[in-house]
Amino acid sequence: MSELKNQIIADMKSAMKAKDSATLKAVRMIVEAIKQKEVDTREELDDQGILAVIQKMVKQRKDSIDQFTQAGRDDLVSVEEAELKVINLYMPKQLSESEIESVVDQVISQTGASGMQDMGKLMGVLKGELSGKADMGTVSKIIKSKLS
Repeated sequence: MSELKNQIIADMKSAMKAKDSATLKAVRMIVEAIKQKEVDTREELDDQGILAVIQKMVKQRKDSIDQFTQAGRDDLVSVEEAELKVINLYMPKQLSESEIESVVDQVISQTGASGMQDMGKLMGVLKGELSGKADMGTVSKIIKSKLS
């Protein structure tokens, strides 16, 4: 079993013992999403696979927060934000925009990318390097500004 999965399960047990229902609910959602992905793929996920599941959950929560804010549902926004706070505990430290820009500059010089036609190639390389460490939407925006 992966180290990250062991940590998540241990955190779930400690939340049960502490009777912290909000944390327990969020951690159980993470465990269920991991189990569902493992059933779908018929293999046990490694840390990278678990991070992909968690990233998807983060994106879903952010989208829900935006939609609930637009709808004026502050009660649901607070629930989603609480879940997002717990889910973010398992994400690696996110890079700042300046750190992302330096990585993008390095990859541009390595690949010799010169225009927007090279964006797909850059995103492929950067997705492997920055997966879990940066929001790929931000990475895309930085690439577009550098290549145009």
